[in-house]
Amino acid sequence: MIIKLFVPGEDAALTRTRAAALIDRIMLFDDDETTELLQETLRRYSGRHDDLETTFAHHYDLVRHRVPREAEPSLPARLLVGAYFSHEYAVEGAALCNPSIIPHPDQSGLRPGQLRAVISLRQIGEGHLSSIGFATAVLGPRSDLTIADRDGPLSAGRRHATHHRRDLLAAGLSDDARDTEVSATMLGSLPERFSDDDFERAIARLPADLLTRTTTQQTLEELRRATRSEYAVAFPPDLPLHRRVLWPATEAERNGMEDARFVRIVDEDGRPSYRATYTAYDGRHIRSHLITSDDLRHFEITPMRGPASANKGMALFPRPVDGRSLALCRSDGETIGITVLDRHNRWQRPVPLHLPSRGWELIQVGNCGSPMETRFGWLVLIHGVGPMRDYAIGALLLDRDQPHRVVAVLPGPLLTADGTERDGYVPNVVYSCGGLLHDDAVWLPYGASDTRIGFARVPLTTLIEAMRPPD
Repeated sequence: MIIKLFVPGEDAALTRTRAAALIDRIMLFDDDETTELLQETLRRYSGRHDDLETTFAHHYDLVRHRVPREAEPSLPARLLVGAYFSHEYAVEGAALCNPSIIPHPDQSGLRPGQLRAVISLRQIGEGHLSSIGFATAVLGPRSDLTIADRDGPLSAGRRHATHHRRDLLAAGLSDDARDTEVSATMLGSLPERFSDDDFERAIARLPADLLTRTTTQQTLEELRRATRSEYAVAFPPDLPLHRRVLWPATEAERNGMEDARFVRIVDEDGRPSYRATYTAYDGRHIRSHLITSDDLRHFEITPMRGPASANKGMALFPRPVDGRSLALCRSDGETIGITVLDRHNRWQRPVPLHLPSRGWELIQVGNCGSPMETRFGWLVLIHGVGPMRDYAIGALLLDRDQPHRVVAVLPGPLLTADGTERDGYVPNVVYSCGGLLHDDAVWLPYGASDTRIGFARVPLTTLIEAMRPPD
């Protein structure tokens, strides 16, 4: 459960709303009734959420404009108003699926042959609203697997402002068809890293003859929307990873954050960090967005730009190849492709890698997470969709130095739903957003019919030996 703002009814009326009427009714309680009801609410729910009074106070602040000006509510009354404007949301009440797996930042206290791992989860609640959750596990030795408990109250963290990058804003202009004199003037007056206040000051400096153009306000609103889609979320350092939830926070995400594909990146200086691509969905449009984190406690979120980012399923390579940043994608909806990030921070039109051709994948193919670098080449787990929209998982092998070349293909599926996995929220599906190499084996978490998470393991050499050159 997380706790969210709840506003009853629709605010269509201009003079009186259900929200205002509710506050009026709360104000009729005397002090004793207010205190008793508040304490009873805290008693019932405090064990399910951290710092509940702070949340109630925050929700009161969000609706305090509805409180009559002449009223001076006491602290218990303000908290009670906040309680009435709060509700619980079961983040995985409808479905749980599409995991990815990466090494945990903390590898202390392990025995030889063990690896602590982070598993990202797509959580789906009421209204098919997706968020990103986490679990931890210890892999090994050999085929041992231990999943840590996921108990304790969840937290959606605290969103805070971030400094935007001018080059990323510029990269999105052609995507949004807003490369005009107004946008060029705005970019020219912004620093390389700018805040929301810097952005508004740049608007104030626009010449009057640009402000009066018929398309100016629309252009400025598009630019505002682009900057608002970038944000940061932070969690307390003592909050366990499995209690952290990345919750939709912008207009572009209002219908969900889907299918995060996490990967651990090591830069040229040997410093590790984490990246994840995910699908932002606003109810009508989808777009690939990027999560960046050094510690999985502080997360920066930015949209991805360019033609390859205009669909689902981007997956980053864990390191540059020949000095280029690469990603897998499926920009046409049915073909696995490879794309490169250009010097303008735009993911270019992809080169096809693998088309649907075999019976189990004839509807569409896509990646199951970032490529895994092996001594044999880049191992790519893929999904395919066959008759009755049956999802299965297969594999490709790409050339290590020229990853646009497919050097081997697994002839048939690696993993299909068995008799215990075919029924669920979305039947007949096994799907993953990323595997992990450990102890010369591929570890694969996967969603089973969007109802539970399963785990599979296969020795790397066994998988490679079963692959064949492409037709």
